[in-house]
Amino acid sequence: MSLQKQIMEQLKTAMKAKDTVALESLRAVKSAILLAQTESGAKEELSAEKELKIVQKLVKQRKDSAILFAEQGREDLAAPELAQAAVIAQFLPEQMSEEALKEVVSEIISQVGAAGMKDMGKVMGMASKKLAGKADGKAISNVVKSLLA
Repeated sequence: MSLQKQIMEQLKTAMKAKDTVALESLRAVKSAILLAQTESGAKEELSAEKELKIVQKLVKQRKDSAILFAEQGREDLAAPELAQAAVIAQFLPEQMSEEALKEVVSEIISQVGAAGMKDMGKVMGMASKKLAGKADGKAISNVVKSLLA
Protein backbone atom coordinates (compact mmCIF):
# COMPACT_ATOMS: atom_id res chain seq x y z
CA MET A 1 0.00 0.00 0.00
CA SER A 2 1.39 3.40 -0.95
CA LEU A 3 2.04 6.06 1.65
CA GLN A 4 -0.80 8.21 0.32
CA LYS A 5 -3.30 5.39 0.77
CA GLN A 6 -2.01 4.69 4.28
CA ILE A 7 -2.39 8.37 5.15
CA MET A 8 -5.95 8.47 3.78
CA GLU A 9 -6.88 5.41 5.86
CA GLN A 10 -5.31 6.97 8.98
CA LEU A 11 -7.14 10.24 8.24
CA LYS A 12 -10.49 8.43 8.16
CA THR A 13 -9.68 6.69 11.43
CA ALA A 14 -8.59 9.96 13.06
CA MET A 15 -11.76 11.72 11.88
CA LYS A 16 -13.94 8.98 13.33
CA ALA A 17 -12.01 9.11 16.61
CA LYS A 18 -12.05 12.94 16.61
CA ASP A 19 -8.29 12.90 17.21
CA THR A 20 -7.32 16.50 16.38
CA VAL A 21 -3.55 16.03 16.78
CA ALA A 22 -3.51 13.08 14.38
CA LEU A 23 -5.81 14.89 11.96
CA GLU A 24 -3.60 17.96 11.87
CA SER A 25 -0.45 15.86 11.45
CA LEU A 26 -1.87 13.64 8.71
CA ARG A 27 -3.26 16.61 6.82
CA ALA A 28 0.21 18.19 6.89
CA VAL A 29 1.72 15.02 5.38
CA LYS A 30 -1.00 14.79 2.75
CA SER A 31 -0.53 18.45 1.88
CA ALA A 32 3.26 18.11 1.56
CA ILE A 33 2.88 15.10 -0.73
CA LEU A 34 0.32 16.86 -2.92
CA LEU A 35 2.60 19.92 -3.14
CA ALA A 36 5.52 17.72 -4.20
CA GLN A 37 3.37 16.07 -6.86
CA THR A 38 2.19 19.34 -8.34
CA GLU A 39 5.67 20.83 -8.08
CA SER A 40 7.10 18.19 -10.39
CA GLY A 41 4.13 18.58 -12.73
CA ALA A 42 3.56 14.83 -12.68
CA LYS A 43 0.14 13.35 -12.09
CA GLU A 44 1.44 9.93 -11.11
CA GLU A 45 2.37 9.02 -7.56
CA LEU A 46 5.71 9.96 -6.06
CA SER A 47 8.39 7.35 -5.60
CA ALA A 48 8.63 5.73 -2.19
CA GLU A 49 12.03 7.38 -1.75
CA LYS A 50 10.58 10.89 -2.28
CA GLU A 51 7.68 10.16 0.05
CA LEU A 52 10.14 9.00 2.70
CA LYS A 53 12.16 12.22 2.37
CA ILE A 54 9.00 14.31 2.75
CA VAL A 55 7.98 12.44 5.92
CA GLN A 56 11.52 12.76 7.35
CA LYS A 57 11.49 16.49 6.64
CA LEU A 58 8.14 16.95 8.38
CA VAL A 59 9.27 15.02 11.47
CA LYS A 60 12.50 17.03 11.62
CA GLN A 61 10.59 20.32 11.32
CA ARG A 62 8.30 19.36 14.20
CA LYS A 63 11.20 18.27 16.42
CA ASP A 64 13.22 21.42 15.65
CA SER A 65 10.20 23.59 16.43
CA ALA A 66 9.64 21.75 19.71
CA ILE A 67 13.28 22.29 20.70
CA LEU A 68 13.02 26.01 19.95
CA PHE A 69 9.79 26.33 21.91
CA ALA A 70 11.25 24.42 24.86
CA GLU A 71 14.35 26.66 24.88
CA GLN A 72 12.05 29.67 25.06
CA GLY A 73 10.09 28.16 27.93
CA ARG A 74 6.98 27.56 25.86
CA GLU A 75 6.13 23.98 26.80
CA ASP A 76 2.52 24.66 25.80
CA LEU A 77 3.71 24.99 22.19
CA ALA A 78 6.43 22.33 22.32
CA ALA A 79 4.13 19.48 23.44
CA PRO A 80 1.80 19.61 20.39
CA GLU A 81 4.80 19.71 18.05
CA LEU A 82 6.24 16.57 19.65
CA ALA A 83 2.85 14.87 19.50
CA GLN A 84 2.59 15.65 15.79
CA ALA A 85 6.15 14.42 15.20
CA ALA A 86 5.20 11.11 16.85
CA VAL A 87 2.14 10.72 14.63
CA ILE A 88 4.10 11.49 11.45
CA ALA A 89 7.06 9.30 12.48
CA GLN A 90 4.87 6.19 12.35
CA PHE A 91 5.27 6.30 8.55
CA LEU A 92 9.07 6.08 8.79
CA PRO A 93 10.90 2.76 8.83
CA GLU A 94 12.32 1.62 12.16
CA GLN A 95 15.35 3.71 13.12
CA MET A 96 18.74 2.01 13.52
CA SER A 97 20.41 1.69 16.89
CA GLU A 98 23.66 3.56 17.48
CA GLU A 99 25.66 0.31 17.48
CA ALA A 100 24.25 -0.74 14.10
CA LEU A 101 24.88 2.76 12.81
CA LYS A 102 28.52 2.64 13.93
CA GLU A 103 28.92 -0.72 12.22
CA VAL A 104 27.59 0.55 8.87
CA VAL A 105 29.58 3.80 9.03
CA SER A 106 32.79 1.89 9.88
CA GLU A 107 32.20 -0.26 6.82
CA ILE A 108 31.73 2.85 4.65
CA ILE A 109 34.89 4.44 6.08
CA SER A 110 36.93 1.35 5.15
CA GLN A 111 35.38 1.29 1.63
CA VAL A 112 36.20 4.95 1.02
CA GLY A 113 39.58 4.71 2.71
CA ALA A 114 38.83 7.76 4.85
CA ALA A 115 41.76 8.82 7.02
CA GLY A 116 40.50 11.84 8.91
CA MET A 117 38.01 14.68 9.14
CA LYS A 118 38.98 15.88 5.66
CA ASP A 119 37.16 12.83 4.25
CA MET A 120 33.96 13.46 6.19
CA GLY A 121 32.10 14.72 3.10
CA LYS A 122 32.73 11.50 1.16
CA VAL A 123 31.66 9.33 4.09
CA MET A 124 28.55 11.43 4.84
CA GLY A 125 27.47 11.29 1.19
CA MET A 126 27.61 7.51 1.04
CA ALA A 127 26.18 7.05 4.53
CA SER A 128 23.26 9.38 3.86
CA LYS A 129 22.32 7.45 0.71
CA LYS A 130 22.73 4.05 2.30
CA LEU A 131 20.92 4.92 5.54
CA ALA A 132 18.13 7.07 4.08
CA GLY A 133 15.10 6.79 6.32
CA LYS A 134 16.82 4.38 8.70
CA ALA A 135 18.74 7.00 10.66
CA ASP A 136 18.57 10.72 11.30
CA GLY A 137 21.17 12.88 9.51
CA LYS A 138 22.34 14.36 12.79
CA ALA A 139 22.91 10.91 14.28
CA ILE A 140 24.85 9.82 11.19
CA SER A 141 26.97 12.97 11.39
CA ASN A 142 27.77 12.42 15.06
CA VAL A 143 28.84 8.82 14.45
CA VAL A 144 30.99 9.81 11.44
CA LYS A 145 32.68 12.56 13.48
CA SER A 146 33.39 10.22 16.38
CA LEU A 147 34.86 7.54 14.12
CA LEU A 148 36.99 9.91 12.02
CA ALA A 149 38.32 11.95 14.95
